[in-house]
Amino acid sequence: MEKFCAKNLLREVNVNHNESVDEENLDPSDWQDMQKLGFQMVEDMLDYLKTVRERPVWRPIPDDVKAHFRKPLPQEPEPAEVVYQDFRQNVLPYPLGNIHPRFWGWVIGTGTPLGMLAEMLAAGMNPNLGGGEHGANYVESQVLDWCKEMFGFPEDASGLLVSGGSMANMVGLAVARNFKAGFDIRKQGLSGSSARLTVYGSHEMHSSIQKAVELLGLGSDSLRKIAVNSDYQIDLIALQAVIQEDRARGYQPICIVGNAGTVNTGAFDDLKALADICQREELWFHVDGAFGALACLDPELCTLIDGMEQADSLAFDFHKWMYMPYEVGCALIRSEDAHRRAFSLTPDYLTHTERGMASGQTWYSDYGLQLSRGFRALKVWMSLKEHGIRKYQRLMRQNVEQARYLADLVDCEPQLERLAPVPLNIVCFRYKVDGMNDEDLNAFNKELLIRLQESGMAAPSYTMLNGCYAIRTAITNHRSRREDFEILVKETIRLGKEMDREAK
Repeated sequence: MEKFCAKNLLREVNVNHNESVDEENLDPSDWQDMQKLGFQMVEDMLDYLKTVRERPVWRPIPDDVKAHFRKPLPQEPEPAEVVYQDFRQNVLPYPLGNIHPRFWGWVIGTGTPLGMLAEMLAAGMNPNLGGGEHGANYVESQVLDWCKEMFGFPEDASGLLVSGGSMANMVGLAVARNFKAGFDIRKQGLSGSSARLTVYGSHEMHSSIQKAVELLGLGSDSLRKIAVNSDYQIDLIALQAVIQEDRARGYQPICIVGNAGTVNTGAFDDLKALADICQREELWFHVDGAFGALACLDPELCTLIDGMEQADSLAFDFHKWMYMPYEVGCALIRSEDAHRRAFSLTPDYLTHTERGMASGQTWYSDYGLQLSRGFRALKVWMSLKEHGIRKYQRLMRQNVEQARYLADLVDCEPQLERLAPVPLNIVCFRYKVDGMNDEDLNAFNKELLIRLQESGMAAPSYTMLNGCYAIRTAITNHRSRREDFEILVKETIRLGKEMDREAK
């Protein structure tokens, strides 16, 4: 049998040394045209950010635009200029709105011009930060060192940049589960446990905690949701009672989750007391500080997070209260060994070497689920260098003062009722109608909020507090000004009166 080789293959397809092979790639056929288009894109997007106040915060998407996105898979190419115009016409005019000064929905950050450009630079380099010896890994390493410095974690602590707070919570709880299980859970699975492993947090904790507990195989029945006090902090007496009850039933408590800024009201648990309980009960202490952990940057707010520095793991986001483009969060783990043992798995094809491309001081694939990881660190690195941490301190203080200003505006209006304390940057309130019961008021305020959003004037979100539907204003926006909150209050009252007249 004739030996198969590349030479025979070439002969089979009728190609000889005098003929060329027509090979393709995805680079532009005309680099000058692409460069011109790229310059136009950058110019357009910078103008888009510069003129953001001139547009509505949000607006509904027309049916014909929605229909545009039901077209079948493209079979043949379109010019890049045409593709870009499609984006400008059918995508760009209908944003969520979070770059706008009067967007205060959920807890979503605003982004910055340099952060946007950093994303372009990162995509241009297109590195994989799973591991290896290249400059991008050193950028992430420095960002993590800066995080440890900000939050008072030891220099030898571990960390990982992730998509956001949900994944950061997952990482922290995965390490907690493996470290506190008391057996090799990676090898034996949960079948190796003779007792149910239990996790504790308040009713106000973020839904990602429950998702993580479920995905880690513990089951939602293993998550103890403890009642809160009038300030929406976890009830410490109730917590300790439930832990003791579980131990008496033969369960195995492993972790307490402390809230540094709850999503509903911005409440802070007593983190120092929780740290003391964890130490006494030999439990893992995880803090969900998605946005509130950053209170540590402000000397006037840092008492809120007293005790957070004792956490075994901490989750927080850069794309919330540090105003960076989506997506980038962080998990910090006090014990590097516990972190690595929870995730490290190195097959032969990823064996680390002392020299060459497969060297490198840190392989981040050893510390999380992802082997393929984007260059999230670049926008953080560039943004921190551009502004410096003190400017972030001032902006956070500005948002807190704006929240207090809004709370005062609400308290001064007889048609409005504030529904929760304002310890940080979230203000919850509703419109009141004399003689209307709570059920009807909930429906009234739900409709009012939708009209407020559809007006394009402002975009808060909502939550339920003690059975009351609340218009919820979460202020993590560096573009907001005090007059924006005056507009919110005036527009809310105008719409409320209009709806009241319609009802009569």
